[in-house]
Amino acid sequence: MSRRALTLLIAGFLVLALGVIGAMQRVPYVVLSPGPTENTIGEVDKKPVISIKDHQTYPTSGALSLVTVAYQGGPSARIDLLTALRGWIDPTVAVVPEETIFAPDRSAQQVEEENTVEMTNSQETATAAALNELKIPFRMIVTVGATQKDRPAEGKLQVGDVIDSVDGKPATNADVVSDTVRAHKPGEAVVFGVTRGSEKHEVSVPTVAGPEGQALVGVEMRSAYKFPFKVDINVGDVGGPSAGLMFSLGILDKLTPGELTGGKKIAGTGTIDEKGQVGPIGGIAQKMVGAKDSGATIFLTPAANCAEAMRAVPEGLRLVRADSLHSAVEALDALRTGQGNVPACEAG
Repeated sequence: MSRRALTLLIAGFLVLALGVIGAMQRVPYVVLSPGPTENTIGEVDKKPVISIKDHQTYPTSGALSLVTVAYQGGPSARIDLLTALRGWIDPTVAVVPEETIFAPDRSAQQVEEENTVEMTNSQETATAAALNELKIPFRMIVTVGATQKDRPAEGKLQVGDVIDSVDGKPATNADVVSDTVRAHKPGEAVVFGVTRGSEKHEVSVPTVAGPEGQALVGVEMRSAYKFPFKVDINVGDVGGPSAGLMFSLGILDKLTPGELTGGKKIAGTGTIDEKGQVGPIGGIAQKMVGAKDSGATIFLTPAANCAEAMRAVPEGLRLVRADSLHSAVEALDALRTGQGNVPACEAG
């Protein structure tokens, strides 16, 4: 065998060996890639993404699409080295350390469950933001999320109870309930006025001393909203809070005459609070790729993500800065009519 042939044989063997090692070697990284998009004024599995009952709705057109990020990897399903290397080469995906997605004390299942809870909360908050924008009144309610084992509330308060009052004071939010309970001396009773199903009850619950000596009853509360009509949101397996802005816009579009999009395909992202303020999200680069692939030409971008977005925006996708739900609506009005200001992202 010639020296040249031997060199090629050895090189080929080394490449094969490295390939086998790369395929077997698991690494603590996660690959983030563009996930599916869903039109909030469209349908999923032949069902409307947003359904509104007992209130006038109006026709819509175009798209107001939420965008998502898919991930591959995690503590229980680590990717191999070759997958990570391919990700580092591909400009449309990101390879990040595992701990940026999965906290050391959280399993993949726990992360999924937390994302589901965040999505549910996001939907309620998005509805509240839309109704606030339209000046449609609603109220906040406090419900029993859980009772702690071997604490006084166990067996007296039930999951799902709506706490209407505490010691005769309206329970306008969870802080009012907590502060009223803590104002007692341990051993004193607290009287809760609750709605259970369709019935109202007064429930007396004794207090005990907590770790720092404060009075407590052992109830975990959840704040929720009581809306004057039903808003259902159906997005399948999508999780997390980052679709809040697009949910609010979809609800607004259905509740108001005229078409918010002007027939255009618009995508966007951003968390939202009940006052309509838009917050930052993660995975902006992958979400923009998903938006472009879905046919969107305009991308509503949280102000805090603008600098990052400008460094990775796909060609043909126009970034519109969204500081709040109100400013996003104004921007869409300006895009549709050709009049008014359309706030743009600026390099940071």
